[in-house]
Amino acid sequence: MLTVNSYSATSATEPLTPARKVAVIGLGGLGHMAVKLAHALGAEVTVLSQSLKKQDDGLRLGADHYYATSDPQTFEQLAGSFDLIVNTISAKIDLDAYLSLLAVDGTMVNVGAPPEPLALNVFPLIMSRRSFAGSAIGGIRETHEMLDFCAQHHLGAEIEVIPADKINEAYERVLASDVRYRFVIDIRDPGLSSLLNLPWREDLPSDP
Repeated sequence: MLTVNSYSATSATEPLTPARKVAVIGLGGLGHMAVKLAHALGAEVTVLSQSLKKQDDGLRLGADHYYATSDPQTFEQLAGSFDLIVNTISAKIDLDAYLSLLAVDGTMVNVGAPPEPLALNVFPLIMSRRSFAGSAIGGIRETHEMLDFCAQHHLGAEIEVIPADKINEAYERVLASDVRYRFVIDIRDPGLSSLLNLPWREDLPSDP
């Protein structure tokens, strides 16, 4: 779901080309895949993150530029720059500020799901023919298309495999934004298999 969600968002508008500029808000589980996919699709990619602490990772994953949204000058400098913005975070943000970064006919696609309603001023949409959209998991056809694309370009999520007894620790790290970039629970752990009523087999390979 993680990858097809990001793929659906990055391919939801016109085909991405080197002439198209894409911004990804947030470099987490969804965001890091959106960066990889947009880069592989040929776009010029910018990461918009609260700070610069993941800048090296963002550039390594395929971003061309990286900006801190905590710096007010970021929004002045990038106004009207992007054809597509993919918002991957699940927190409340100033939509009007981010919509101002779209070029004429630009689209902002929301894949993060904040628990609170987001306020939106429609005037910036009307004046520049901007669009605000949402994207969830794709259908079977799009999932197959995504898998083929990722296989062709050798793309995959950056994961950290953890045993079942590290789940609480992993949760605390999620809250602290200390994940690079997705946790995967090893269900070959006998304790977790028993908890979930899963069969445990000693003959399974030990390598992740």
